[in-house]
Amino acid sequence: MEKLIHTLADHGDDVNCCAFSFSLLATCSLDKTIRLYSLRDFTELPYSPLKFHTYAVHCCCFSPSGHILASCSTDGTTVLWNTENGQMLAVMEQPSGSPVRVCQFSPDSTCLASGAADGTVVLWNAQSYKLYRCGSVKDGSLAACAFSPNGSFFVTGSSCGDLTVWDDKMRCLHSEKAHDLGITCCDFSSQPVSDGEQGLQFFRLASCGQDCQVKIWIVSFTHILGFELKYKSTLSGHCAPVLACAFSHDGQMLVSGSVDKSVIVYDTNTENILHRLTQHTRYVTTCAFAPNTLLLATGSMDKTVNIWQFDLETLCQARSTEHQLKQFTEDWSEEDVSTWLCAQDLKDLVGIFKMNNIDGKELLNLTKESLADDLKIESLGLRSKVLRKIEELRTKVKSLSSGIPDEFICPITRELMKDPVIASDGYSYEKEAMENWISKKKRTSPMTNLVLPSAVLTPNRTLKMAINRWLETHQK
Repeated sequence: MEKLIHTLADHGDDVNCCAFSFSLLATCSLDKTIRLYSLRDFTELPYSPLKFHTYAVHCCCFSPSGHILASCSTDGTTVLWNTENGQMLAVMEQPSGSPVRVCQFSPDSTCLASGAADGTVVLWNAQSYKLYRCGSVKDGSLAACAFSPNGSFFVTGSSCGDLTVWDDKMRCLHSEKAHDLGITCCDFSSQPVSDGEQGLQFFRLASCGQDCQVKIWIVSFTHILGFELKYKSTLSGHCAPVLACAFSHDGQMLVSGSVDKSVIVYDTNTENILHRLTQHTRYVTTCAFAPNTLLLATGSMDKTVNIWQFDLETLCQARSTEHQLKQFTEDWSEEDVSTWLCAQDLKDLVGIFKMNNIDGKELLNLTKESLADDLKIESLGLRSKVLRKIEELRTKVKSLSSGIPDEFICPITRELMKDPVIASDGYSYEKEAMENWISKKKRTSPMTNLVLPSAVLTPNRTLKMAINRWLETHQK
């Protein structure tokens, strides 16, 4: 269960960002200030608020050690503060003088990235406070930034909806349209998706935007094979633009905040909704998990920051996906199925499923024929959506019970891929299975049911290497 344990109401205007260190909580606002609180009792520190910025403060973040706090503002500056006494360490001016919207430390604290409204992004030396590298995106202003856990690259998100990936020398590795109406936030999970042996790393990236969506991406990067950004899934739940997203420290949970005034906490393994928090009275602009305790902070245009505490049951729920999914196939009740339907944005089908006494075992055995003939679901699109969700669940059950990472399983055969290829829909499949699919299914995507733009299949060498490394370490 979740519990609202404290509400901070010291800011005089919209709260734009909040961030945790191991002992402190920082918040910043349109009121031009940054405030610092102790996590022991949420009392404000004696030297708080921190004042320097002449316009709204958009973002604040701690260095990994927690000794330095960075803040950035419409005034075109990024300021570094000593968190032990509140003294200002440095003022770094964006070369263009443009309003700075986002700032982020690298995992090793050597660099600080700042992104501005004119699309420029600067890497600062966090020790000398000098400009190290500078670049810019093609279009739009920068609104989001996140470093990979290993620090070898970082991602920026723009108001035009592009995710752009940069290496530590500020060279652009990749850029693609991720959200139709603009990106508002992005965050990496600190936990790798699979082992990063011989320089191979897979990470989970979340992004959110004005299109009301939260998207999950799988990211890999090696100096030999290069960079790959692969779309994985879209999380449902919000009905308005999503302004913030953040992973928990252990990577088991993802939180998002929206213009719909709600905060949603997801299980990153099942992608189901764990909690929906609706206490804010205006747009939710920011959310952050504490690194060492079960605390969540959410900030809003209602000028408040809510502090939530989760009990061990929630943590265990997010960490026991394998057990949950096995239990699902054996023990889920009709009510559990109803809850699952709501989490998949299929609440309109709850009545039909209850009327037909669909429990967990029945759910996994549903087919397109039974959906049409027995449950009388007339809409082809709705039947297809239900089947896709059930297939996703079957895949998770099988991959988790076997210990095989989900991204190594072919969506068609549900088996470990031996010769993975990338189709024109952006998904990876077993080569032989996809060739047979294309020849028999009139070139439609197995994942989206849309017509494939092309029948060309490209070998996914990065994924194949990852699978081979996984086999070497798990089948000895």
